[in-house]
Amino acid sequence: MSMSLREQLLEAGLISKKQAEQAAKQPHHQRQDRAPKKPANPSEEKRRAAQLAAQQAAQKAREEKIAQDLQRNRQQQEKAERKARHAQIKQLVEQNRLPKVDSDDCYNFVDGSKIRRLPVSPETRARLVQGELRIARCEGRYEVVPAPIAERIRERDERAVIPQVTAAPAQPDENDPYKNYVVPDDLIW
Repeated sequence: MSMSLREQLLEAGLISKKQAEQAAKQPHHQRQDRAPKKPANPSEEKRRAAQLAAQQAAQKAREEKIAQDLQRNRQQQEKAERKARHAQIKQLVEQNRLPKVDSDDCYNFVDGSKIRRLPVSPETRARLVQGELRIARCEGRYEVVPAPIAERIRERDERAVIPQVTAAPAQPDENDPYKNYVVPDDLIW
């Protein structure tokens, strides 16, 4: 009768009896590792499910924290950029504004839905109407600045420069008895 490989190796003296016993046990352990493990009892299965749920919850919490941190960083960066733009606008207005004039002659302009007044000289009024000067809003005050500076301010913030109103000539009504009379721009009531 033929001998098994284990017996042949033992006779040849290539392995010891101890090694042969370990080899006999090893395939048994490998077979057990390959086979799906069945939980010893239902409480073990519940524990594993709870552990898995806890890991998933922890992962979700980490992802939410990362998202919140990114959002917070983005908000802080936007705030810093707004602050820098505001400082640039303030510097441009303060360096290039025309001096205030104490005059009874006021230039009326529309800011949003309100009519505002700004004391000006007749020369400044003419330059405002022509578009050489513009009105800029900075820290709740209105200042008169040159048009090129106003464009640089507008690049940083659209709302900081009061839009210039260009009055298009309206078509007079044919039944209007005053259609031949021209109303001056600087008319003060």
